[in-house]
Amino acid sequence: MTTLDDVHALTHAGSLLSRDGEIVAPYDLEVLHADASGFAPLDDGIFNAGRAPFDAHYALARRVHLVNAFGVTLGDSIIGLSALFAVKRRHPHLAFTVYRPARAPRYVQRLYELAAPLFGESVDLPVPRASLPDDELKIDIGNQLFWPRFASMPMIDFFLWALGVAPASVADADKRNRWLADVALPQPARAPYALLCPDASTPVRSIPASVRADIVARLTNETGLDVYGFGAVDHPRYRDIAPLCADTDDFLAWIKHARCLVTADTAALHVAAGFDVPTTAFFTTIPAPLRARDYANCVAIDMGLPHLRGIHASARAADLDALERAYRAYDWRAMPLPRGASHFV
Repeated sequence: MTTLDDVHALTHAGSLLSRDGEIVAPYDLEVLHADASGFAPLDDGIFNAGRAPFDAHYALARRVHLVNAFGVTLGDSIIGLSALFAVKRRHPHLAFTVYRPARAPRYVQRLYELAAPLFGESVDLPVPRASLPDDELKIDIGNQLFWPRFASMPMIDFFLWALGVAPASVADADKRNRWLADVALPQPARAPYALLCPDASTPVRSIPASVRADIVARLTNETGLDVYGFGAVDHPRYRDIAPLCADTDDFLAWIKHARCLVTADTAALHVAAGFDVPTTAFFTTIPAPLRARDYANCVAIDMGLPHLRGIHASARAADLDALERAYRAYDWRAMPLPRGASHFV
């Protein structure tokens, strides 16, 4: 068994196998600050499209084992599950077991708890390699952040490809996260509202605090709606609902029932697409087509910061200064409204 050193284990494009024969998520080792040396790549008996593209014969399968799917962020997980459900629509007989990093954030794990009744079951890693049946389909999608195609393909296409499905064979409607409509969620409010989700998973992708009141003003003036959002904004028609958002259920529900959304958070964008909520989305480090290509109700705005393109995370002062300048220079009076938002005036 060829083993990896510490660095190459944590950045391996796939899952790992311990000396004791357990399947391990590199993310869990990183979070635990554990020594990752001595682990090996997961064996060839489990498909890995990054190692060798394959065509999955789902029609012949009964249960599919998805190892270390679909990342540790909410947005990636929503899209990964959309790919899973696209497969399940074609093959309703399939049941899925999704093996997950045990140390993933709780709010991400909650998404899988909500979705599991619709696809099968979610199991925490590590698990013994021997516990995965030899005669059932097994696919490794671990550590996808380090797969070259993850940065160059629309995310839904990447996950379909990683599942052994030709992306072009899947209808556009099946790429829009519609499975979210089948998840039972609370009803958070009755009065109509617009929603602002300005904070992404990293500061370099977030909307600076200095311009958030301008966005609220644009929304209230043009839609006639009060604006709810996450975090403080100094505007008389704005309400901070962060204290009312205790878990993932609440986050999904607030987006589901919004009349329109403005966001820089791709997770919020993906949720809104699942519920057909009109959205204006701002992009800084990610090309908009890689995240919003299939969303008919989304107006995507690229902030034009090519030197930040491809940065997964940053709080560096120079990067945030460039972000601040770009947002301050933007004409908020001309901000495109989410498609259909003028309907509420």
